[in-house]
Amino acid sequence: MNRYVAVVLLILGSACSKPVPLPPAEASCGLLQADIGRFVSLPDGSFMKGDKPHYPEEAPRLSLHVDAFSLQAHEVTNDQFAAFVQDTGYTTDAEQSASISGPGAGSAVFDLPGTGTVKLDPWRLVPGATWTAPTGPGSSIVAMGAYPVIHVSERDAAAYAAWAGGRLPTETEWEYAATLGLASPDAPSSGAYDADGAPVSNTWQGIFPVANTMADGFEGAAPVGCFPASRVGLYDMIGNVWEWTDTPYGPGTHTVKGGSYLCADNFCRRYRPAARQPQESDFSSVHIGFRIAKDLPEAK
Repeated sequence: MNRYVAVVLLILGSACSKPVPLPPAEASCGLLQADIGRFVSLPDGSFMKGDKPHYPEEAPRLSLHVDAFSLQAHEVTNDQFAAFVQDTGYTTDAEQSASISGPGAGSAVFDLPGTGTVKLDPWRLVPGATWTAPTGPGSSIVAMGAYPVIHVSERDAAAYAAWAGGRLPTETEWEYAATLGLASPDAPSSGAYDADGAPVSNTWQGIFPVANTMADGFEGAAPVGCFPASRVGLYDMIGNVWEWTDTPYGPGTHTVKGGSYLCADNFCRRYRPAARQPQESDFSSVHIGFRIAKDLPEAK
């Protein structure tokens, strides 16, 4: 799969809209510094994977048992990733791609219809769009240390996880944790909207891609923890940015989960635990991040 095809997949799968303006760096919400890096322990148990599927790829429904594990309460932040890079000198796939010319170079950036003109192909591959320059050369993450790191590939995410003493969660673990956290177990969308239809996570409100009412307060990504924690204490499992898992989807791809701020009710309804989407493993985007898992010590 080449990078052009990967961009087309993003258009078909995500749905969402000047380069993507990230939220104001001075956004007055998010977790306290003391809570950054905290993990939540999830008990062993069984659940129905693929419950109430909306898209064909979410089937079949499977009753699965999951061993206990822990999951970082929030998506990995820019500050956390910066510590990893400073310690290891790691270079992301997007940064390596930035030095390559040609149609496959760059990382994916989504153009919002700021002028009122809806683009048929709103995704662009931008050479120089990296985790430190989210919308391309000239942009930065200054004062955005608490935002989720983006423009990271599955390889990048796995490398960080290993450095941090963890791993990427499996798709089943991720879905189990998201399902346990639903406000209403019988309502798969209750991680995104409450019973009155008010947003409780960072998704797209309005008619995609023409108008975003920003009823949730954000047009782009939000700092981690700006929305209420799930019933099990996890933040932003639904919405904000897609999250890598270590589960292959098919040749050359891995499964991403959770939807993002680009998922709208009229186009991409992937703000549900069962939602799943393939993403080229060495690809990166303005709306894909990750969180890490850890194995719990075996009981003696």
